[in-house]
Amino acid sequence: PIREAAEAPTRTADSIHIRFHRTGVSEGEVDGGGGMVMWVFGYGSLVWNPGFAYDARLVGFVRDYRRVFYQGSTDHRGTPEFPGRTVTLEHQPGSTCWGVAYKISREQDKQTALEYLEVREKQYDEKVYLDLYTDSSPKIPEVQDMMVYLATTNKEANQNYLGPAPLEEMAKQIYLAEGPTGPNKEYLFKLEDALNKIGSCG
Repeated sequence: PIREAAEAPTRTADSIHIRFHRTGVSEGEVDGGGGMVMWVFGYGSLVWNPGFAYDARLVGFVRDYRRVFYQGSTDHRGTPEFPGRTVTLEHQPGSTCWGVAYKISREQDKQTALEYLEVREKQYDEKVYLDLYTDSSPKIPEVQDMMVYLATTNKEANQNYLGPAPLEEMAKQIYLAEGPTGPNKEYLFKLEDALNKIGSCG
């Protein structure tokens, strides 16, 4: 069964991000059958729409990254002719990015989730493994080695990277762009609502 974590109190805002974990296995943590547990961290649409089965959901943050609307979307919230903008994580010492970590224990669920995410996040060219901190454990990681998908600035590996732009230009692009999943502005509003619900304003 899915267990919802209690909403956290108000948190410090960041700008806008996303992330995950290698093969998704948290080292040292095992399930009831002796298998390794997988944790996946969501900072964008995965916060409100994971799309895969999970055992537990934990609100928390990663350190030294900030969420930014720098990744172009040509498959979900835009088109190749007019890409939308979605969030990725940018390394910034001292910053924090709030999101949701999903715990997956069953082998079949892990395999299904990985296959699903490899398709859904195919425009994000790197997987990293980060630690999750929470309000109750802000200095000692609550979860180690979460899998996080992110989009890098490497234009050879990530042809959809857009990078920074004037705020008005980004706002206009998000307002006008639309793709197979829906309008880009819907993504922005759903992300804002999801972050507010977990107690984060950034």
